[in-house]
Amino acid sequence: MRMTVSTFRALHHGRAAGDPLVLPGPWDAASARVFADAGFPALATPSAGVAASLGYQDGSTPPGEMFAAVARIVRAVSVPVSADIEGGYGLAPGELVGRLLETGAVGCNLEDSEEHTTLKDPHRHADWLAEVRAEAGDALFINARVDTFLIGTGDPADAVARARLYVAAGADCVYPIMAPSEVVPVLREGIEGPINLAAGPDKESVTELGRLGATRITFGPRLQRYAMEATRELAARLRE
Repeated sequence: MRMTVSTFRALHHGRAAGDPLVLPGPWDAASARVFADAGFPALATPSAGVAASLGYQDGSTPPGEMFAAVARIVRAVSVPVSADIEGGYGLAPGELVGRLLETGAVGCNLEDSEEHTTLKDPHRHADWLAEVRAEAGDALFINARVDTFLIGTGDPADAVARARLYVAAGADCVYPIMAPSEVVPVLREGIEGPINLAAGPDKESVTELGRLGATRITFGPRLQRYAMEATRELAARLRE
């Protein structure tokens, strides 16, 4: 495990400008195998995509089902897998880390909002992230999501301030989700360390975000939704 986590962490550092780490988001074991077979060095599950595959709305998946789904994805591939575990499901840091490590995941996303409606106090959230880091040691790569552009003010200064607190608390990477492309240079200048940005399911979007300074690219549930739309079109043709 330690070697795998170390390998995953190393993928985020020493990258050339314009060469972001691209991590597709599998929603089940079958999609994970497709992405791994395509040659991607690691994967990052999206909570919304996994929720949809299990029949839940985003944010409504019972933690036991989410951890079980992550474990199935990890078992299906030989590359490192990071898991989106939303806000941690109200679990104490020790239990959260323990259950995540049991899945075999090497990293996690942890968001700084409640119920996707209210931003958490950044100082209290940073303290909580520090507790998670203390429990995990170096066994987990922590990607701290910053929800300023999703449900907050949209002020880049707020996003930078939150990100700095989370990095100081031990986060390996920060994820200002839904950040507009025009503010990415401001975020890149103000945040030390890797930055995760979300792209659309197209090469042009990935290329542009990499050019602007993204260290890491993920897709949220967009790949799962793209696959479902293709399936919907196929179903319609079969019904004709």
